[in-house]
This record gives sequence, structure tokens and C-alpha cells, in this order.
Amino acid sequence: MRVLLTSFAHHTHYYGLVPLAWALLAAGHEVRVASQPALTDTITGSGLAAVPVGTDHLIHEYRVRMAGEPRPNHPAIAFDEARSEPLDWEHALGIDAILAPYFYLLANNDSMIDDLVGFARSWQPDLVLWEPTTYAGAVAAQVTGAAHARVLWGPDVMGSARRKFVALRDRQPPEHREDPTAEWLTWTLDRFGASFEEELLTGQFTIDPTPPSLRLDTGLPTVGVQYVPYNGTSVVPDWLAEPPARPRVCLTLGVSAREVLGGDGVSQADILEALADLDIELVATLDAGQRAEIRTYPKHTRFTDFVPMHALLPSCSAIVHHGGAGTYATAVINAVPQVMLAELWDAPVKARAVAEQGAGFFLPPADLTPQAVRDAVVRILDDPSVLAAAHRLREETYRDPTPAGIVPELERLAARHRRPPADARR
Repeated sequence: MRVLLTSFAHHTHYYGLVPLAWALLAAGHEVRVASQPALTDTITGSGLAAVPVGTDHLIHEYRVRMAGEPRPNHPAIAFDEARSEPLDWEHALGIDAILAPYFYLLANNDSMIDDLVGFARSWQPDLVLWEPTTYAGAVAAQVTGAAHARVLWGPDVMGSARRKFVALRDRQPPEHREDPTAEWLTWTLDRFGASFEEELLTGQFTIDPTPPSLRLDTGLPTVGVQYVPYNGTSVVPDWLAEPPARPRVCLTLGVSAREVLGGDGVSQADILEALADLDIELVATLDAGQRAEIRTYPKHTRFTDFVPMHALLPSCSAIVHHGGAGTYATAVINAVPQVMLAELWDAPVKARAVAEQGAGFFLPPADLTPQAVRDAVVRILDDPSVLAAAHRLREETYRDPTPAGIVPELERLAARHRRPPADARR
């Protein structure tokens, strides 16, 4: 079987594809990974064959232009699962009207789609696996007749949002049934003589590494899989060989949240100062410029630019983080209670679900203070029920098959969904 995996050029979005790509290779299948040129070294660095397609996306540049400053802004996307108010048509349409032009079209630019379709026509994959915002993969599959599926990196907020969007849209008068993302895909597919189908937004099936109790109910065909962490090329530091003498706490806020947190400007320096009197070993991922701003911090603190989470977290008693997909999922599989300072994209959805399961705490921007972070860390260290809940989530995760374990199911589904190319179906 020939399998084409694709992600737009963002390394953390790509990382979730790597374990599955290697499982397919190890099972004897041919594998290629297509992305914009900026991701080529990251793909080859993961040991996989890269196919550069199109020109690099300009998401960062457009967001800087929109913000009017050197730092990109991030449009506030409030998915329904993180809202307190009922979802209405105005809000659902507003989200789609933001995401379609300012994310999806930029991530999947025309040159990328054209080259990806061209490669797929030449190579003729049996199955296309796509990162859930890389709709170029669905387009290439629709044109060539390949089976296709999304590979998630967190709860399926987009599948859930799409189902609710369609339900609300269909209740509107015909003249008001706007659908920005479907409209974009329709005229994109027109270039290749193919037509739009709803499965282009959700895949013919979905591969979901989220533990069942944290999974969203989308009603979509889903293949559950164990999350396997991949952090890119990395080196395990020597100091991790020694077990910690006191509870080890990780503080990592990711590249996208390394400046100021929340609406009232809580900085990482504020958080470190609030933790300073705790008898813990703190591992904080801060660069040299950020360290220079730190005033007070716990006595046993280790500052590092980067440490692979899958190597660090097995030794941790708690983690304070921004809700990034890899960090969250690696904490879950290592039964590490989480304090999530969640604001961007699906992070509030993940944080709320973890908190509802009792395996951690969610501190949204409105509730974020240094004291609140300290209180959450203390609660985790003092309350065994939080650790017990984290262990339940880990046990749930391991009930799903590994990436290698789902390969036979992928073979079956690829054979079931494979069909003639679009021009032969007309």
C-alpha cells in the first residue's frame, strides 16, 4: 500500500504524524510525507522521505500585518466546548469566516494544493493521511480517488464544530446559508474537475489519539490509537539520569505563549516568584533573555531552553503549561497532573476536560494569577485524588492499540474507501 501523509509547514502539527508513518513503514508499506519546503529538514530529520510542494505559507506574516506590530496575533477562537453560552449561528459563522481566509487558505495555499495534487496523480497513493487543518490532503485524495483520513493531535474540536455548524446552517433560510470553508474548497476542487463532499472537511474516517473520556462526541467514524510522543531531534540531558530528591515540577509555556499570559499580564517571572517558597525541584523551559528577567524562584530550579517532554515527564509530579498538544498528551500518558494556563485554539477544551476528570486544573485568562498557579500546584502535590485521576486517564489511553496495532485496520479502510479518480467518476 502507498501512503501519503501531509501537513502544512508547522513542525508541531507534523510531529503527530511521525509515529504512525513509522508504523506503516515497519509494516512494509511505502510512505511519503508532503509539505511546503520549510518543513523539509524536519521531515527528513524524522527519518522519512520528504516531498516538497508549493511555496511556504505566510500565516505568520499575515498575522503580524493584522496586529500592526512585530509579534503575530492569534484570532480568538472560542470553540463551543469552552463556552458558557449556547452556540448560535452568528458565533458559528463568525468562527468559520475567520478561519477560512486567515488560516485554512493561508496554510493550504494554491501552490501547495496544485503541487500536492500533481504528486498524488503521479504517485497514486492508496491512502492519504492528513493533519486536521491540512485540507490539501483531502483535495488530493478526492481528485485521485485515494482513501483519506484525518490524524488528530488533540480533541476533535474541528469535527465537533463542523457538525454543529452544519446543523445551524441548515436551519437558516436558503439565502443565508453561508459556508466559507466549503465555498473555498468547492472552487478549489473545480480547478481539478472534482466536486465538494462533506467528508473533505472531516475525512472518511478519523484517527484519534485522545483517551476516550477526553474525546469529543462527533458522530464520525473514528479509529482510536495510543498517543506516542515525538519531540523532534533531541538529546536527553545527563541530569535526567538521577531521580529527583524532591517533587519535580515542570513549567513550560511553549513558543506561542512565552511572553505575557492572560488579560491582566501575568508573566512567567510572576509565576516563578509565586512558587519560590515551595520545596520542589522546578524545571523551567526559558531562554536566556527570559531568565534575565527572573527575580525570585524556587531554590532547586533548573533552567533549560529545551528538554524532550517524553524524557522529562516520567520523573515529574506536576506540570504547569499552556495546553500545547504534545505537552498535554505526553502528560496524560505519563499520568502527570496538569495545571493548564489555556487560552489558544483547543487548549481551553483540553484543559476543561482534564479538570472535569479530576486530573488537573484549568486556569483561563480571567482566573489566572500567580497565587492561583501556586494553589493548583500545592493541591496537586497534597491531594492524592488528582494523581489517581491522572493514572485513570493513562490506563484508558493504553486500552487503545498502538500505531502499529491499527495498521491492519488502516489497510482495511483504505481498501473500502479507495475509488476511481474524479475524472473517471463524472
